[in-house]
Amino acid sequence: MSLISAFLKQTIYMGMPDDSVLKREGTVVPAPNFSASGDAAVLDKAIKVKGVDEKTIIDILVKRSNEQRQQIKEAYQQSSGKPLEAALKNALKGDLEDVVLALLKTPAQYDAQQLKLAMKGIGTDEDTLIEILASRNNRELLDIKKAYKEDYKKDLEDDVRSDTSGDFRAVLLEILKASRTEVVCDQLIDSDARALYEAGEGRKGKDCAMFIEILATRSFPHLRQVFDRYSKNAVLFFYSPLFPPHSKGKGTRKNILTRIMVSRSEIDMKQIKEEYKKNYGKSLYMDILDDTKGDYEKILLALCGDDS
Repeated sequence: MSLISAFLKQTIYMGMPDDSVLKREGTVVPAPNFSASGDAAVLDKAIKVKGVDEKTIIDILVKRSNEQRQQIKEAYQQSSGKPLEAALKNALKGDLEDVVLALLKTPAQYDAQQLKLAMKGIGTDEDTLIEILASRNNRELLDIKKAYKEDYKKDLEDDVRSDTSGDFRAVLLEILKASRTEVVCDQLIDSDARALYEAGEGRKGKDCAMFIEILATRSFPHLRQVFDRYSKNAVLFFYSPLFPPHSKGKGTRKNILTRIMVSRSEIDMKQIKEEYKKNYGKSLYMDILDDTKGDYEKILLALCGDDS
């Protein structure tokens, strides 16, 4: 598979014109009549009760926005004198613990963690690097770089530079400049689509510089239109690696599932569910029901939202 095919497989879903539109496509929304101190007290009781009240923990965290969860963390710290993450880490285990701790991070902190894990140890998880970096806007990329520096005391660009190579590295480093334009340039749509074809599929000698320039600097709405021209049948979907049983090992698929459900629940989960059903002929909700179990299943189903 050419570099451009591999990249497009991960980035074709770029319908991200602005946050105000996307927020309405999430399955998790801010709770009305919210009380951070009240939620902190309820969580403390659920953590300390004999056997741990996982249901209450799930109900609170998945029915609060990320911003509200950050306020709950502050309230819990003030009332108990210890971090909420530490208390939940001691009380929970396994996959439920992983999802709960992920929900307590800011989006930038969570992305930074996932990027760090993708570059940890032998081998690099290139799919995760593309999935995150190619789908975040300029402001989000700057926030991720800041969180990465704060949490790991290193520049994200330096780790990407040392852990990747060739054209793939060049694409990621260009993206990390966070210099995408914010508009659609109608005059360039056809020429960009033609340039991508000639750079990646149409010729043996590939013009990767052109490929990098287009994919790393054009706005997401612009790229969406370019990709529609590039691939008329639009069969590629950004989150297609989510479930197909033949594509990845169980552990890898579980990591992907957790990451997508946590990171997209407030943004475009409704759109993801629609595309998932269109691609696989079955709802994401039902596949989670069939493919997971226990409290891990419960928290994912709550993030997914039902099929109504």
